[in-house]
Amino acid sequence: MSEIEIPLSRPDITTLEIEMVTRVLRSGRLSNGPMQERFEAMVSRRAGTDHAVAVSSGTAGLHLVLLALGIGPGDEVVTTPFSFIASSNCILHVGAKPVFVDICPASLNMDPALVERAITPRTKAILAVETFGNPKHMDTYAAIAGRHEVPLIEDCCEALGASLNGRAAGSFGRAGVFAFYANKQITTGEGGMIVTDDETLAEACRSMRNQGRPIVEPRMPVSEDDVPEPSNVASSLEHVRLGYNYRLSELHAAVGVAQMSRLDEILERRRGVAGAYLDRLMGNPHLIVPTISPDTIMSWFLFVVRLVAGYTPEERDRIMRGMQMHEIGAAPYFPCIHLQPFYRSMFEFKAGDFPIAESVSQRTLALPFYTRLRHSEVDLVAQTLELMIEREQLSRA
Repeated sequence: MSEIEIPLSRPDITTLEIEMVTRVLRSGRLSNGPMQERFEAMVSRRAGTDHAVAVSSGTAGLHLVLLALGIGPGDEVVTTPFSFIASSNCILHVGAKPVFVDICPASLNMDPALVERAITPRTKAILAVETFGNPKHMDTYAAIAGRHEVPLIEDCCEALGASLNGRAAGSFGRAGVFAFYANKQITTGEGGMIVTDDETLAEACRSMRNQGRPIVEPRMPVSEDDVPEPSNVASSLEHVRLGYNYRLSELHAAVGVAQMSRLDEILERRRGVAGAYLDRLMGNPHLIVPTISPDTIMSWFLFVVRLVAGYTPEERDRIMRGMQMHEIGAAPYFPCIHLQPFYRSMFEFKAGDFPIAESVSQRTLALPFYTRLRHSEVDLVAQTLELMIEREQLSRA
Protein backbone atom coordinates (compact mmCIF):
# COMPACT_ATOMS: atom_id res chain seq x y z
CA MET A 1 0.00 0.00 0.00
CA SER A 2 1.42 3.38 -0.98
CA GLU A 3 1.09 6.51 1.14
CA ILE A 4 -1.59 7.93 -1.15
CA GLU A 5 -3.77 4.84 -1.53
CA ILE A 6 -7.36 5.24 -0.36
CA PRO A 7 -8.85 1.77 0.12
CA LEU A 8 -12.50 0.86 -0.31
CA SER A 9 -12.87 0.17 3.41
CA ARG A 10 -10.81 0.09 6.59
CA PRO A 11 -11.79 -1.10 10.08
CA ASP A 12 -11.70 1.39 12.94
CA ILE A 13 -9.53 -0.33 15.57
CA THR A 14 -8.21 1.52 18.62
CA THR A 15 -6.22 0.63 21.70
CA LEU A 16 -9.48 -0.25 23.46
CA GLU A 17 -10.10 -3.21 21.14
CA ILE A 18 -6.51 -4.38 21.64
CA GLU A 19 -6.85 -4.10 25.42
CA MET A 20 -10.09 -6.10 25.42
CA VAL A 21 -8.55 -8.90 23.36
CA THR A 22 -5.54 -8.95 25.67
CA ARG A 23 -7.87 -9.25 28.65
CA VAL A 24 -9.48 -12.33 27.13
CA LEU A 25 -6.12 -13.92 26.31
CA ARG A 26 -5.01 -13.44 29.90
CA SER A 27 -8.27 -14.90 31.22
CA GLY A 28 -7.64 -18.30 29.66
CA ARG A 29 -11.25 -18.58 28.52
CA LEU A 30 -11.45 -18.30 24.74
CA SER A 31 -14.91 -19.67 23.90
CA ASN A 32 -18.43 -19.65 25.39
CA GLY A 33 -17.42 -17.12 27.99
CA PRO A 34 -18.67 -13.94 29.64
CA MET A 35 -17.44 -11.64 26.86
CA GLN A 36 -19.88 -13.26 24.44
CA GLU A 37 -22.78 -12.66 26.81
CA ARG A 38 -21.75 -9.07 27.35
CA PHE A 39 -21.61 -8.50 23.60
CA GLU A 40 -25.03 -10.10 23.16
CA ALA A 41 -26.53 -7.88 25.86
CA MET A 42 -25.14 -4.72 24.24
CA VAL A 43 -26.49 -5.59 20.78
CA SER A 44 -29.93 -6.67 22.03
CA ARG A 45 -30.30 -3.40 23.93
CA ARG A 46 -29.41 -1.42 20.82
CA ALA A 47 -31.88 -3.36 18.68
CA GLY A 48 -34.59 -3.17 21.35
CA THR A 49 -35.08 -6.94 21.46
CA ASP A 50 -35.29 -9.41 24.33
CA HIS A 51 -32.67 -11.83 23.05
CA ALA A 52 -29.42 -11.86 21.09
CA VAL A 53 -27.41 -14.87 19.94
CA ALA A 54 -23.81 -14.34 18.83
CA VAL A 55 -22.69 -16.45 15.87
CA SER A 56 -19.68 -16.79 13.62
CA SER A 57 -21.09 -14.69 10.75
CA GLY A 58 -24.22 -13.01 9.45
CA THR A 59 -24.56 -15.89 7.00
CA ALA A 60 -24.55 -18.37 9.88
CA GLY A 61 -27.18 -16.28 11.66
CA LEU A 62 -29.54 -16.27 8.69
CA HIS A 63 -29.05 -20.01 8.23
CA LEU A 64 -29.95 -20.72 11.87
CA VAL A 65 -33.02 -18.48 11.79
CA LEU A 66 -34.37 -20.27 8.72
CA LEU A 67 -33.76 -23.63 10.39
CA ALA A 68 -35.36 -22.49 13.64
CA LEU A 69 -38.46 -21.42 11.71
CA GLY A 70 -38.72 -24.88 10.16
CA ILE A 71 -38.20 -23.69 6.59
CA GLY A 72 -37.04 -26.43 4.23
CA PRO A 73 -37.53 -28.26 0.93
CA GLY A 74 -40.64 -27.25 -1.00
CA ASP A 75 -40.90 -23.89 0.78
CA GLU A 76 -40.50 -20.47 -0.80
CA VAL A 77 -38.93 -17.35 0.69
CA VAL A 78 -39.58 -13.95 -0.89
CA THR A 79 -36.39 -11.90 -1.09
CA THR A 80 -34.39 -9.40 -3.13
CA PRO A 81 -32.06 -10.05 -6.06
CA PHE A 82 -30.07 -6.90 -5.20
CA SER A 83 -27.96 -7.97 -2.24
CA PHE A 84 -24.80 -9.78 -1.27
CA ILE A 85 -25.29 -13.38 -2.36
CA ALA A 86 -25.35 -14.79 1.21
CA SER A 87 -28.91 -13.58 1.80
CA SER A 88 -30.15 -15.96 -0.89
CA ASN A 89 -27.60 -18.71 -0.40
CA CYS A 90 -28.97 -19.25 3.11
CA ILE A 91 -32.37 -20.06 1.63
CA LEU A 92 -30.74 -22.69 -0.57
CA HIS A 93 -28.81 -24.04 2.41
CA VAL A 94 -32.09 -25.20 3.99
CA GLY A 95 -33.44 -26.59 0.70
CA ALA A 96 -35.99 -23.83 0.09
CA LYS A 97 -36.41 -21.66 -2.99
CA PRO A 98 -35.69 -17.92 -3.15
CA VAL A 99 -38.50 -16.02 -4.90
CA PHE A 100 -37.06 -12.73 -6.06
CA VAL A 101 -38.97 -9.47 -6.49
CA ASP A 102 -37.71 -6.26 -8.05
CA ILE A 103 -36.57 -3.28 -6.03
CA CYS A 104 -37.63 0.30 -5.41
CA PRO A 105 -35.22 2.56 -7.36
CA ALA A 106 -35.01 5.10 -4.52
CA SER A 107 -34.48 2.91 -1.43
CA LEU A 108 -32.92 -0.04 -3.34
CA ASN A 109 -34.96 -2.33 -1.05
CA MET A 110 -37.75 -4.58 -2.33
CA ASP A 111 -40.81 -2.93 -3.85
CA PRO A 112 -43.51 -3.63 -1.21
CA ALA A 113 -46.27 -4.02 -3.82
CA LEU A 114 -44.26 -6.73 -5.56
CA VAL A 115 -43.61 -8.48 -2.23
CA GLU A 116 -47.35 -8.75 -1.64
CA ARG A 117 -47.97 -10.14 -5.12
CA ALA A 118 -45.18 -12.72 -4.82
CA ILE A 119 -46.71 -14.53 -1.83
CA THR A 120 -48.18 -17.97 -2.61
CA PRO A 121 -49.36 -20.89 -0.48
CA ARG A 122 -45.76 -22.11 -0.51
CA THR A 123 -44.37 -18.88 0.94
CA LYS A 124 -42.98 -19.54 4.41
CA ALA A 125 -41.10 -16.28 5.04
CA ILE A 126 -40.15 -12.86 3.72
CA LEU A 127 -36.41 -12.22 3.95
CA ALA A 128 -35.91 -8.46 3.61
CA VAL A 129 -32.49 -6.85 3.26
CA GLU A 130 -31.74 -3.33 4.50
CA THR A 131 -29.58 -2.43 1.53
CA PHE A 132 -26.48 -0.39 2.40
CA GLY A 133 -28.00 0.33 5.84
CA ASN A 134 -31.37 1.75 4.69
CA PRO A 135 -34.37 0.40 6.69
CA LYS A 136 -37.01 1.90 4.37
CA HIS A 137 -40.18 -0.24 3.95
CA MET A 138 -39.36 -2.56 6.88
CA ASP A 139 -42.60 -1.59 8.63
CA THR A 140 -44.53 -2.27 5.40
CA TYR A 141 -42.91 -5.68 4.98
CA ALA A 142 -43.82 -6.49 8.58
CA ALA A 143 -47.46 -5.55 7.90
CA ILE A 144 -47.51 -7.72 4.76
CA ALA A 145 -45.99 -10.62 6.69
CA GLY A 146 -48.63 -10.21 9.39
CA ARG A 147 -51.51 -10.22 6.91
CA HIS A 148 -50.26 -13.41 5.31
CA GLU A 149 -49.21 -15.02 8.60
CA VAL A 150 -45.62 -15.66 7.57
CA PRO A 151 -42.53 -14.51 9.49
CA LEU A 152 -40.44 -11.55 8.42
CA ILE A 153 -36.72 -12.22 8.65
CA GLU A 154 -34.81 -8.95 8.77
CA ASP A 155 -31.39 -9.12 7.14
CA CYS A 156 -29.98 -6.10 8.93
CA CYS A 157 -26.38 -7.21 8.35
CA GLU A 158 -25.64 -3.77 6.88
CA ALA A 159 -27.85 -1.69 9.17
CA LEU A 160 -26.69 -1.66 12.80
CA GLY A 161 -27.80 1.68 14.25
CA ALA A 162 -30.39 2.46 11.57
CA SER A 163 -34.01 3.26 12.42
CA LEU A 164 -37.35 3.90 10.72
CA ASN A 165 -39.88 6.17 12.43
CA GLY A 166 -37.87 5.77 15.62
CA ARG A 167 -37.89 1.98 15.51
CA ALA A 168 -34.47 0.30 15.49
CA ALA A 169 -33.20 -1.96 12.76
CA GLY A 170 -33.41 -5.55 13.95
CA SER A 171 -36.77 -5.12 15.69
CA PHE A 172 -39.16 -5.33 12.72
CA GLY A 173 -39.14 -9.06 12.04
CA ARG A 174 -39.58 -12.31 13.88
CA ALA A 175 -35.80 -12.21 13.94
CA GLY A 176 -33.07 -9.93 12.65
CA VAL A 177 -29.45 -10.70 11.83
CA PHE A 178 -26.50 -8.31 12.07
CA ALA A 179 -23.04 -8.95 10.66
CA PHE A 180 -19.63 -7.74 11.80
CA TYR A 181 -17.29 -8.39 8.87
CA ALA A 182 -14.31 -6.05 8.56
CA ASN A 183 -16.11 -3.55 6.29
CA LYS A 184 -19.22 -3.19 8.46
CA GLN A 185 -20.09 -0.28 10.77
CA ILE A 186 -18.55 -2.22 13.64
CA THR A 187 -16.40 -5.30 13.20
CA THR A 188 -15.37 -8.39 15.11
CA GLY A 189 -13.25 -9.55 12.16
CA GLU A 190 -15.79 -12.27 11.46
CA GLY A 191 -19.07 -12.53 13.34
CA GLY A 192 -22.81 -12.03 13.43
CA MET A 193 -25.73 -11.64 15.82
CA ILE A 194 -29.31 -12.92 15.78
CA VAL A 195 -31.78 -10.65 17.60
CA THR A 196 -35.35 -11.59 18.44
CA ASP A 197 -38.16 -11.32 20.99
CA ASP A 198 -38.98 -15.01 20.45
CA GLU A 199 -37.42 -16.97 23.31
CA THR A 200 -38.05 -20.36 21.69
CA LEU A 201 -36.34 -19.28 18.47
CA ALA A 202 -33.42 -17.82 20.42
CA GLU A 203 -32.93 -21.01 22.44
CA ALA A 204 -33.01 -23.14 19.29
CA CYS A 205 -30.37 -20.93 17.68
CA ARG A 206 -28.17 -21.07 20.80
CA SER A 207 -28.33 -24.83 20.73
CA MET A 208 -27.68 -25.15 16.99
CA ARG A 209 -24.72 -22.75 17.03
CA ASN A 210 -23.03 -25.08 19.55
CA GLN A 211 -23.33 -28.46 17.79
CA GLY A 212 -26.92 -29.02 18.96
CA ARG A 213 -26.14 -29.17 22.68
CA PRO A 214 -29.18 -28.66 24.91
CA ILE A 215 -29.94 -25.46 26.75
CA VAL A 216 -30.21 -26.54 30.36
CA GLU A 217 -31.55 -23.42 32.05
CA PRO A 218 -32.97 -20.04 31.00
CA ARG A 219 -30.66 -17.15 30.31
CA MET A 220 -30.64 -14.61 33.10
CA PRO A 221 -30.51 -10.85 32.46
CA VAL A 222 -26.96 -9.55 32.37
CA SER A 223 -25.54 -6.10 32.93
CA GLU A 224 -22.93 -4.54 30.73
CA ASP A 225 -20.34 -4.35 33.51
CA ASP A 226 -20.99 -7.44 35.59
CA VAL A 227 -21.58 -10.58 33.54
CA PRO A 228 -21.65 -13.96 35.27
CA GLU A 229 -20.05 -17.06 33.83
CA PRO A 230 -22.47 -18.45 31.22
CA SER A 231 -24.36 -21.48 32.47
CA ASN A 232 -27.07 -21.93 29.88
CA VAL A 233 -25.19 -24.35 27.62
CA ALA A 234 -24.86 -27.95 28.71
CA SER A 235 -21.24 -29.01 29.19
CA SER A 236 -21.93 -32.68 28.39
CA LEU A 237 -21.53 -34.37 25.04
CA GLU A 238 -25.29 -34.76 24.71
CA HIS A 239 -26.73 -33.41 21.44
CA VAL A 240 -30.48 -32.96 21.12
CA ARG A 241 -30.65 -31.66 17.52
CA LEU A 242 -28.51 -31.35 14.43
CA GLY A 243 -26.15 -28.51 15.15
CA TYR A 244 -23.26 -26.56 13.70
CA ASN A 245 -20.01 -25.00 14.81
CA TYR A 246 -21.28 -21.43 14.51
CA ARG A 247 -19.85 -20.13 17.79
CA LEU A 248 -18.28 -16.71 18.15
CA SER A 249 -14.99 -16.84 20.06
CA GLU A 250 -14.33 -14.73 23.13
CA LEU A 251 -11.60 -12.91 21.18
CA HIS A 252 -14.08 -11.82 18.51
CA ALA A 253 -16.64 -10.93 21.17
CA ALA A 254 -14.08 -8.78 22.97
CA VAL A 255 -13.55 -6.72 19.83
CA GLY A 256 -17.34 -6.46 19.53
CA VAL A 257 -17.74 -5.19 23.09
CA ALA A 258 -15.15 -2.49 22.49
CA GLN A 259 -16.73 -1.50 19.19
CA MET A 260 -20.26 -1.40 20.66
CA SER A 261 -19.05 0.89 23.42
CA ARG A 262 -17.96 3.29 20.65
CA LEU A 263 -20.94 2.73 18.35
CA ASP A 264 -22.47 6.21 18.58
CA GLU A 265 -19.11 7.84 17.87
CA ILE A 266 -18.53 5.48 14.92
CA LEU A 267 -21.98 6.11 13.43
CA GLU A 268 -21.60 9.87 13.82
CA ARG A 269 -18.24 9.86 12.05
CA ARG A 270 -19.67 7.78 9.21
CA ARG A 271 -22.57 10.19 8.87
CA GLY A 272 -20.02 12.95 8.55
CA VAL A 273 -18.17 11.14 5.76
CA ALA A 274 -21.45 10.44 3.95
CA GLY A 275 -22.43 14.09 4.33
CA ALA A 276 -19.14 15.19 2.82
CA TYR A 277 -19.72 12.94 -0.19
CA LEU A 278 -23.29 14.21 -0.59
CA ASP A 279 -22.17 17.84 -0.46
CA ARG A 280 -19.44 17.16 -2.99
CA LEU A 281 -21.34 15.00 -5.51
CA MET A 282 -25.00 15.94 -5.23
CA GLY A 283 -24.85 18.47 -8.06
CA ASN A 284 -23.04 16.21 -10.52
CA PRO A 285 -25.39 15.60 -13.49
CA HIS A 286 -23.79 12.24 -14.25
CA LEU A 287 -24.46 10.72 -10.82
CA ILE A 288 -27.37 9.60 -8.65
CA VAL A 289 -26.49 9.82 -4.97
CA PRO A 290 -28.26 7.92 -2.16
CA THR A 291 -31.83 9.01 -1.39
CA ILE A 292 -32.82 9.00 2.29
CA SER A 293 -36.43 9.64 3.26
CA PRO A 294 -37.23 11.93 6.24
CA ASP A 295 -38.58 9.03 8.34
CA THR A 296 -35.29 7.15 8.06
CA ILE A 297 -32.04 7.30 9.95
CA MET A 298 -29.51 5.63 7.69
CA SER A 299 -26.68 3.57 9.12
CA TRP A 300 -24.02 4.13 6.51
CA PHE A 301 -22.46 0.79 5.54
CA LEU A 302 -21.13 1.95 2.17
CA PHE A 303 -21.40 5.06 0.06
CA VAL A 304 -22.72 3.90 -3.31
CA VAL A 305 -23.42 6.19 -6.24
CA ARG A 306 -24.75 5.21 -9.62
CA LEU A 307 -24.25 6.64 -13.04
CA VAL A 308 -27.34 8.10 -14.66
CA ALA A 309 -29.31 6.24 -17.32
CA GLY A 310 -27.43 5.98 -20.60
CA TYR A 311 -24.16 4.78 -19.11
CA THR A 312 -23.33 1.18 -19.94
CA PRO A 313 -21.84 -1.45 -17.61
CA GLU A 314 -18.67 -1.30 -19.69
CA GLU A 315 -18.37 2.45 -19.14
CA ARG A 316 -18.95 2.00 -15.40
CA ASP A 317 -16.23 -0.63 -15.32
CA ARG A 318 -13.76 1.62 -17.14
CA ILE A 319 -14.46 4.43 -14.68
CA MET A 320 -13.93 1.98 -11.82
CA ARG A 321 -10.65 0.69 -13.24
CA GLY A 322 -9.46 4.24 -13.79
CA MET A 323 -10.02 5.05 -10.13
CA GLN A 324 -8.22 1.89 -9.10
CA MET A 325 -5.26 2.84 -11.31
CA HIS A 326 -5.11 6.06 -9.29
CA GLU A 327 -4.95 3.97 -6.09
CA ILE A 328 -8.52 4.74 -5.07
CA GLY A 329 -10.77 1.84 -4.10
CA ALA A 330 -13.98 1.33 -6.07
CA ALA A 331 -16.24 -1.67 -6.60
CA PRO A 332 -19.56 -2.60 -8.27
CA TYR A 333 -22.11 -3.11 -5.46
CA PHE A 334 -24.02 -5.38 -6.02
CA PRO A 335 -24.07 -7.70 -9.03
CA CYS A 336 -27.61 -9.10 -9.20
CA ILE A 337 -27.91 -12.48 -7.52
CA HIS A 338 -30.22 -13.99 -10.14
CA LEU A 339 -27.59 -13.35 -12.83
CA GLN A 340 -24.78 -15.03 -10.91
CA PRO A 341 -23.67 -18.13 -12.88
CA PHE A 342 -24.86 -20.64 -10.29
CA TYR A 343 -28.32 -19.09 -9.98
CA ARG A 344 -28.73 -18.78 -13.74
CA SER A 345 -27.91 -22.45 -14.22
CA MET A 346 -30.04 -23.65 -11.29
CA PHE A 347 -33.19 -21.57 -11.91
CA GLU A 348 -32.83 -20.50 -15.57
CA PHE A 349 -32.93 -16.81 -14.72
CA LYS A 350 -32.15 -14.44 -17.56
CA ALA A 351 -31.37 -10.79 -18.11
CA GLY A 352 -34.53 -8.72 -17.95
CA ASP A 353 -36.26 -10.76 -15.23
CA PHE A 354 -35.85 -7.93 -12.68
CA PRO A 355 -35.20 -4.82 -14.77
CA ILE A 356 -34.89 -2.19 -12.03
CA ALA A 357 -32.41 -4.24 -9.99
CA GLU A 358 -30.44 -4.98 -13.14
CA SER A 359 -30.39 -1.37 -14.29
CA VAL A 360 -29.23 -0.19 -10.87
CA SER A 361 -26.67 -2.97 -10.54
CA GLN A 362 -25.06 -2.20 -13.89
CA ARG A 363 -24.40 1.44 -12.96
CA THR A 364 -23.50 1.36 -9.24
CA LEU A 365 -20.11 2.27 -7.90
CA ALA A 366 -19.07 1.96 -4.26
CA LEU A 367 -16.59 4.65 -3.23
CA PRO A 368 -14.06 4.50 -0.39
CA PHE A 369 -15.97 4.69 2.87
CA TYR A 370 -14.82 4.19 6.44
CA THR A 371 -15.00 5.91 9.80
CA ARG A 372 -11.75 7.86 9.64
CA LEU A 373 -11.82 8.88 5.99
CA ARG A 374 -10.79 12.54 5.94
CA HIS A 375 -12.78 15.18 4.09
CA SER A 376 -9.69 16.01 2.04
CA GLU A 377 -9.63 12.37 0.93
CA VAL A 378 -13.33 12.53 0.06
CA ASP A 379 -12.53 15.50 -2.14
CA LEU A 380 -9.69 13.59 -3.82
CA VAL A 381 -12.00 10.63 -4.47
CA ALA A 382 -14.65 12.95 -5.93
CA GLN A 383 -12.11 14.74 -8.15
CA THR A 384 -10.79 11.44 -9.47
CA LEU A 385 -14.30 10.10 -10.10
CA GLU A 386 -15.24 13.25 -12.00
CA LEU A 387 -12.03 13.05 -14.02
CA MET A 388 -12.77 9.44 -14.99
CA ILE A 389 -16.33 10.40 -15.98
CA GLU A 390 -15.01 13.29 -18.07
CA ARG A 391 -12.55 10.95 -19.77
CA GLU A 392 -15.40 8.56 -20.57
CA GLN A 393 -17.44 11.42 -22.00
CA LEU A 394 -14.53 12.44 -24.24
CA SER A 395 -14.19 8.89 -25.54
CA ARG A 396 -17.83 9.03 -26.68
CA ALA A 397 -17.19 12.05 -28.87
